[in-house]
Amino acid sequence: MRRLPVYLLLDTSGSMRGEPIESVKVGLETMVATLRQDPFALESVWISIITFDREVKQIMPLTELENMQLPEIQTPESGPTHLGAALELLCRKVDAEVRMSTPEQKGDWMPLLFIMTDGKPSDLQKYNEMLPEIKKRHFGGIIACAAGAKSDVKPLGLLTDQVYSLDTTDSATFRQFFKWVSASVSTGNRSIGATDELLLPPPPPEVHTVI
Repeated sequence: MRRLPVYLLLDTSGSMRGEPIESVKVGLETMVATLRQDPFALESVWISIITFDREVKQIMPLTELENMQLPEIQTPESGPTHLGAALELLCRKVDAEVRMSTPEQKGDWMPLLFIMTDGKPSDLQKYNEMLPEIKKRHFGGIIACAAGAKSDVKPLGLLTDQVYSLDTTDSATFRQFFKWVSASVSTGNRSIGATDELLLPPPPPEVHTVI
């Protein structure tokens, strides 16, 4: 069975401490539960989680949906938002984890990338350096979410034209966002391979398209 790799890059900088990160955890649980109800996703979706603050960590390597258990997500009391370093780690992990097609067998579907941040990259030079590297990895879809009033959508717009914003960082909003992510993954599970473009379902009212 060909896999659909899904990478989640989650901002865990100090500003996410408290209710925002607890809301993210609720949203992730909702996403996993929703995806597990989709037999196509259950057969093919593999998920990885990378967190970024002062440090960048892959807290969950690419793991099949059926067997995954959400890891503990922690946030420091303060610190920068190293999204550029997170993209650098992502490239290394994609190179190591995603199976390429060979003459003998088909590789994985084109991976999907979801990024969520409530700020802007602190390591802007590294971020800009990584933009062409991300494009070389041929993601089937890159969806970026700017959460909260202090988030900056401009850097995200350099990475993808699929940029969305959330006005608030409470659990109800994040739950709706991650439900939409799960619907997008299920859509990608069917459309990638048939077309290079991921056709997204319409977002819920809490998720605003950034033009």
